[in-house]
Amino acid sequence: MIKSINCNGPFLTVSGGIPANTYISHGSGPGVGNMRYNPNSQNMEVFDGTNWVIIQANHAYVSLTSDAISLLEWARKKRDEELEIERLSESSPVIKDLINQVKEKQEQIKVVQTLIKEEVKV
Repeated sequence: MIKSINCNGPFLTVSGGIPANTYISHGSGPGVGNMRYNPNSQNMEVFDGTNWVIIQANHAYVSLTSDAISLLEWARKKRDEELEIERLSESSPVIKDLINQVKEKQEQIKVVQTLIKEEVKV
């Protein structure tokens, strides 16, 4: 039985399931909450203190939001592109050199970004 599912992030959605206390009443009598399989009805049942109640067959669903799926697809595409370039660089000195140039330019961009941020603070 699912007691609860919490979703605190922006990338998961939760839907479905049975609301709390739908089939178990929290009485104080003996046997409350006991479960059994009823071969006559072929159902799992819970004793609510008075009656044996069939456990409903509802389910909760957890899935990624469309933003999360989009981000994961983008990340997979970028990873595949980078792996392809890395593979090519192993056999091509020209590509290896170009990759090194790109890395140098990226470092230069970071330095300029830092300088601009410092300038804005002043």
